[in-house]
Formats: sequence, structure tokens, C-alpha cells
Amino acid sequence: MKVWLLLGLLLVLEVLENVAGQDPPKNKRPKEQGENRIKPTNKKVKPKIPKIKDRDSADSTPKTQSIMMQVMEKGRFQKPAATLSLTAGQTVELRCKGSQIAWSYPEYLDTFKDSRLSVKQHERYGQLTLVNSTAADTGEFSCWGQLCNGYICRRDETKTGSTYILFTEKGELFVPSPSYFDVVYLNPDRQAVVPCRVTVLSAKVTLHREFPAKEIPANGTDIVYDMKRGFVYLQPHSDHQGVVYCKAEAGGKSQISIKYQLLYVEVPSGPPSTTILASSNKVKGGDDISVLCTVLGEPDVEVEFRWIFPGQKDERPVAIQDTWRLIHRGRGHTTRISQSIITVEDFETIDAGYYICTAQNLRGQTTVATTVEFS
Repeated sequence: MKVWLLLGLLLVLEVLENVAGQDPPKNKRPKEQGENRIKPTNKKVKPKIPKIKDRDSADSTPKTQSIMMQVMEKGRFQKPAATLSLTAGQTVELRCKGSQIAWSYPEYLDTFKDSRLSVKQHERYGQLTLVNSTAADTGEFSCWGQLCNGYICRRDETKTGSTYILFTEKGELFVPSPSYFDVVYLNPDRQAVVPCRVTVLSAKVTLHREFPAKEIPANGTDIVYDMKRGFVYLQPHSDHQGVVYCKAEAGGKSQISIKYQLLYVEVPSGPPSTTILASSNKVKGGDDISVLCTVLGEPDVEVEFRWIFPGQKDERPVAIQDTWRLIHRGRGHTTRISQSIITVEDFETIDAGYYICTAQNLRGQTTVATTVEFS
């Protein structure tokens, strides 16, 4: 019995030694407590990299946002088209979103301070209303937001809106003009416009010379037609001067515009070209003296004059008179001559000294002076 127990014990010890001597299976290791029992896979996963926008390739220019809406019937709203054609007599209401809205509309409405036009600023939008519209109201209506710092405001170019409205009226193919004759100045350094604008979008418009009678082609090189402006002379020269008119045709009807006198301007644009001249530079006591300040300039550019004279501090009474007229200087060249004359009567010692004239226009100012002595 003891022999059998001894043999059994020896067999168990041999088995345990064989098991301990074997290598463990590949890819297997003892599992630790709490380890996930899911078998790992050998599949490679590509890491996801978040996409970053290329700032250099993106357009840094701010996008323009249209803020204009047209109020329709029954309180409906819609964005107006770039060009609208409405029947004269209709009421137009436009709204632009924003707490600080500025407006631009046809000059005709602003010139005559027309009571038919109403512009209001509400808390969240600006409102423009035009009642009893006429063909003369045809033009561009636009609005824009303002960026304000106190009382100083500048235009917000990212928030704008505009529409060009044609008001169609029976018997009116052209936008009516307040006069029957107008003057257009041809400057060699900028475009000139014959303002033949129509009220019917489909109208065919042509330009004509009165004498010799002929049609002037809008060839797209020298002259082009712009519905919103009229016939545009791209590079005016002296051969373009003369009397012209426009003719419109639409729906089997035709109409002639007013006549336009085209005058070529000799003086280039810029600050006033100014001269000064005294009637005498040496004056005796008790005599009268006058000093003339003269400007030659563009026919349609106004000039303002200012004087500084010796007796000004002592409130010396003087007479100042400003005048202007158009003069023609060879081959039909037209120039505006503007003059200001200062007159001093009963010359005294306090009147002796420098007489200074400053002439100013939209493009700048020029100052000239002359001396008047007491003799």
C-alpha cells in the first residue's frame, strides 16, 4: 500500500515539472486584475486631423449684405430687384435694417424739398416713403448703414441696399426736365453726360445733332448709352460741341427730348487761376481806389471770394461786388470769368497796405495780393 502511494506521488511531481518547463504561448501574457478581456486587433487606424481653413486663400474682403426691403400689399416684404418698373401714382415704401440708416434718392426730390417724400428712422430700421409718384421721380434709391462715434459717422460698406425705379407715366418716355434747354460742358479731362433718361425699360434711345441734322452713333468707344445716366461722352473734345437732342421709341410711340447745348471747356480743372490788379498802386488822400480779383475757370464751377484789407480792423466801410459770366475764346472754347472788386472811397492813411484776395472752388483755393501806397 505504501509502495502505491509513493509511486503516485512521484508521477504527480513529474507532471508538474513538465508543465513548468514549457514556454508560454506567443502573444499571450498573464492578465491583470480588471483588464479588458476584448482581444486586441492588429488593424491600423489613421488618426483624424481637424481641417483648418487656409486664411491666405480666403477672401479677406468683407461681404456686402443687402439691407433693403420693399413693403408690398398686405404687409408683405420682398427684396427689390436691381431695376423696378412701377406705374406713376403708386406709393413706394422702402425699409433698410439698422439703427443708423442714411438715404440717397433722385436729386429732383431733394432740390424741391418735396413733401411727397418722407424719411424716418425707427429703432431697428430706416423708412423711406414716396406717395403720388411721377415720372420725374425716376432714379436710384439707395441706403446704407452708418458706424457712428458720437456725432461723427462713416459709411458701413458691408451693409447697403439700392434699387433703380422707373415710374412709367402716360405720354412721358423721358424723365421730365424742369427746363426746355440745358447746357452740357465738355471737359477734356473727364466724362460728359447728356442726361436723356427714360421711364420705359424697353425704350430705344438715339442721339441726334440739330445742325447738320444727323444721328450720332453710340459706338461704345467715344459715346455709350447708360439707362441710368444718359449718353456718356468718354473722351470729350471740341468736335463734339453743338446742339443735340435725344429720341425715344417704345410701344409704337416716339418722343423728342429737350435740346442740349454742348460747350467745350478750355480751362482744365483745378484750383482757381487767379490774378489781382489795383486801379492804382499809389493813391492820394481823398481819392477813390478799387482792386479787382479775377478768376478764369470751368463754366459750371462756382468761385467764392474772400478779402483781407488794411482798414478791416478799424471797420473801414468798403464796397465789395462779385460777378461772373461766360466768355468764348476761339473755336467755341468756353470759359467762366468770375470777378470780385473791392472799392474804397476817400482814401486815408489807414487804407494803405496789402489787399489780399482768396478765390476758392471745390478743387482748392488760390490767394493773391497787391500793395496800395499813400502818396
